[in-house]
Amino acid sequence: MSARIRVLLADDQKLVRAGFRSILEDEDDIEVVGEASTGGEAVRLARGLRPDIVLMDIRMPEQDGLAATGEIVADPGLEDVRVVILTTFDVDDYVYGALRAGASGFLVKDTEPMELLHGIRVCARGDALIAPTATRRLIAEFAGRARQPDPSPRLNALTDREREVMGLVGAGLTNDEIARHLVLSPATAKTHVSRIMTKLDVRDRAQLVILAYESGMITPGWMS
Repeated sequence: MSARIRVLLADDQKLVRAGFRSILEDEDDIEVVGEASTGGEAVRLARGLRPDIVLMDIRMPEQDGLAATGEIVADPGLEDVRVVILTTFDVDDYVYGALRAGASGFLVKDTEPMELLHGIRVCARGDALIAPTATRRLIAEFAGRARQPDPSPRLNALTDREREVMGLVGAGLTNDEIARHLVLSPATAKTHVSRIMTKLDVRDRAQLVILAYESGMITPGWMS
């Protein structure tokens, strides 16, 4: 990742993009590198500009944010690009679909500027979910609608300790919180999480949370 966090804005409303640009460009460590008004344009610009973060609106003309997210995530050349979904509502079938497609998290459009900036920085580091409480609640709600868990054979590759760590990631804990909970060093906790992501071939923590719920490893309300 470059010294400055490079952000691509994707929203069909010019006024919304201008508002986000104004907030982001006041920060020394964040740079807006482009704007897109459709999902297709977001994909093209992501391929050309290689931003660190794409702030992606779900509902756009021609190609929506869900389809665009899927294209970006599936592109091997964009494996370092993180998509953050922008939505008007924090409980939305489309948002869950985008998270399953590979988005790293979501932010509600009327979020406070400081929360927006924090979310972008956290996502760029790749060490925590965006809006972890809201993201976890959304995943729990929609994953909980499944008739029965669907255990993934990939989980068999995990050690008992890695399963324990994954469960804590699923509960929304950060690396530092996991370290305190398991009496480990933060570096060891981070190593465990990285190893789990490699074994399970997932992009980031959002994908680990979804897999933890959908496989039945944890259930809504666990650790609450």
